[in-house]
Amino acid sequence: MTGAQRAFGAAGALAAVGLSAAVWGTCIERFLFTVRRHDLAVLPPGSPSLTVLHLSDAHMAPWQHRKQAWIAEVAEREQPDLVINTGDNLGHEDGLRGIRAAFAPLRGVPGAFVHGSNDVAGPSPRNPLRYFQGPSLRAERGGDLDTAAMDAFFVAELGWTDLDNAASVVEAAGVRLDAFGVSDAHRQWDDLDVLPDALAAIRRRPLFGRAPEAALTIGVTHAPYRRVLDAFTDLGADVIFAGHTHGGQVRVPFSRSALVANCDIPRDQARGLSTWSHDGRMVPLNVSAGLGHSVYAPVRFACRPEASVLTLRARA
Repeated sequence: MTGAQRAFGAAGALAAVGLSAAVWGTCIERFLFTVRRHDLAVLPPGSPSLTVLHLSDAHMAPWQHRKQAWIAEVAEREQPDLVINTGDNLGHEDGLRGIRAAFAPLRGVPGAFVHGSNDVAGPSPRNPLRYFQGPSLRAERGGDLDTAAMDAFFVAELGWTDLDNAASVVEAAGVRLDAFGVSDAHRQWDDLDVLPDALAAIRRRPLFGRAPEAALTIGVTHAPYRRVLDAFTDLGADVIFAGHTHGGQVRVPFSRSALVANCDIPRDQARGLSTWSHDGRMVPLNVSAGLGHSVYAPVRFACRPEASVLTLRARA
């Protein structure tokens, strides 16, 4: 075999591998929804355990019936005590129809949510190679989405609490939780300055006649930028929830680190449970790889779409 023949054979093999990976990522893996489970001993001794369902980045389009059915099935099966939704729910101007179908079993389950940019504006085509240059800086956007209708569904119909640059008391399974959050830091919509006063106000508020002492303080953000995680740690969060990264969306198989994160979080913390440390304080951080993708980038490779189920247990 000549050198030219060997080179041609190698190129053909490489092309076949690339084609196989593309077919897997676009036609198979993006539909292989999975549940990522974690146990955290963060509640006061003697507290009952809480099941938290963390949903993020559904990027829902009305025709995505498999995704809708899977989310609804997980909600019914897991019977969570609390839902945390870290944004980017909509991926189409009619995406709320799919969100309604997916989240219907969660009606009446206590929950809290914040916005991502794709709760406000639809997706737009973009060059995926830009993400290797760092977080996307241009505010490219599609058409306006009906954010008000989505929020009304979450608040009025499901009974969830809006934590966009706000704080609130949430009661789950008889346990008082103090929760606070910010809107999408990737779009500079976060307002960290309002949180100290907002938290101070709810910490003075009794719940059901009991003393205003929460079993847990929860921080919620869409995009896990360092400035947000540092501020949440300083504000006393006992656990932090985030999304946005898609876990990198395309990863090297078996690698612990994402190729990209589209924010300034370390890439090895762009998916799953880790610990965020700041000024000597350490806080559990759960970054969901999310349930979907932009309709303009329909691929997942070595990064299955996911929901997180966290069991919060009492400390020993």
